[in-house]
Amino acid sequence: MTLLITIFAAVIATVIWYVRKDDSMKLETLLFMYWGAAIMWLVDAIFEYMELKEKYFTPALEDMINDTFLGLYVVALGLVIWVVRLLITDPRGSVRAVLKKTA
Repeated sequence: MTLLITIFAAVIATVIWYVRKDDSMKLETLLFMYWGAAIMWLVDAIFEYMELKEKYFTPALEDMINDTFLGLYVVALGLVIWVVRLLITDPRGSVRAVLKKTA
């Protein structure tokens, strides 16, 4: 499930990045994180299949739930890292304007 969730997140981020003409939101950071995680879990799935053989395709319900939560956590963590990077780089100057207004 982790592989499936991160592939969906990577494809969605890639499509949004491709459709947008400007690069002000730094979407390449988000899509590289998701594609990196998807490749990591693909390699993990290959090695796990080599170890378990046909048992790989019949996971326990508890394992599937744990993998689903792990995939969702990774997607959420990627979004948090991306938002923090946006706040630090402030590509549109929004944070700078708010800080100047309050100071």
